[in-house]
Amino acid sequence: MSLIGNILWFVLGGCVAGILWILAGLLLCVTIIGIPFGIQCLKIGVMMFCPFGKTVELGHFGIGGLLGNILWIIFFGWELCVLHFITALLLCITIVGIPFGIQHFKFAKLAILPFGARIT
Repeated sequence: MSLIGNILWFVLGGCVAGILWILAGLLLCVTIIGIPFGIQCLKIGVMMFCPFGKTVELGHFGIGGLLGNILWIIFFGWELCVLHFITALLLCITIVGIPFGIQHFKFAKLAILPFGARIT
């Protein structure tokens, strides 16, 4: 099921979203201050290509990760989390969209606290 889900996800928008996340990460990596945030965007971008079969574990960060997460939430994390959460709710209205909605719930979790999150 995860292979079919990843293929459908990739074809129906995951490819474009992944490329946009990676471009945002590369743009952030141009400045020295933005490198940690760019790395997190790259992590989300790579997961955006094929999220089925992967899990997100939060809470593996130290003081630097805590500060990074606070800055991330203030500047753009909460908007991304709300966007993925609303998309997940809309997709879960239909039976066919439920697997894709579940993936957006994973991305909402990752979008709110990317520093220290592990993708397995």
